[in-house]
Amino acid sequence: MPHEVQTKQLIFELKKRNKKIFVPFMEGLSFKMVKYSMPLKKKKFNIYEPKNKNKAYEKIDVAVVPVLGVDAEFKRVGFGKGMYDRFFDNLKYETEIVFTQIYPCITNQKVTDRFDIQGDSFIAYNLVCDRRKNDSRSVGKFRDFGCSRFFCSKKNR
Repeated sequence: MPHEVQTKQLIFELKKRNKKIFVPFMEGLSFKMVKYSMPLKKKKFNIYEPKNKNKAYEKIDVAVVPVLGVDAEFKRVGFGKGMYDRFFDNLKYETEIVFTQIYPCITNQKVTDRFDIQGDSFIAYNLVCDRRKNDSRSVGKFRDFGCSRFFCSKKNR
């Protein structure tokens, strides 16, 4: 979506390293993971998806998940449909979850529900956070999660 981090370059780099890439394919109130392949087709909510494949996906090592924001419990503030929450709730194993956002939108308040997914890391334009560096579940101050700012010049991007 236009307000989300564009992952095209990341996908290209990972494919060059022979990594298997899976992306969400919307099905009803949730989605399934399908192997990333071209061409992509514009679907519901103006989201581009590859063709539906009925093969079972392999175990996911890392999930990159877009967010509108993150709250004091390092939980995802999303788009209100609960698709990611349902997907991860049905996953039979733990996986690393990395939240992405263009510009950080972080609150020191708890604004999520018990079923909202919790991330392990958060990456935005000039902020990287790792929840595991301070694993108290309700911190109250986001900086306590081990956030560090980084900056790059246009030349180094």
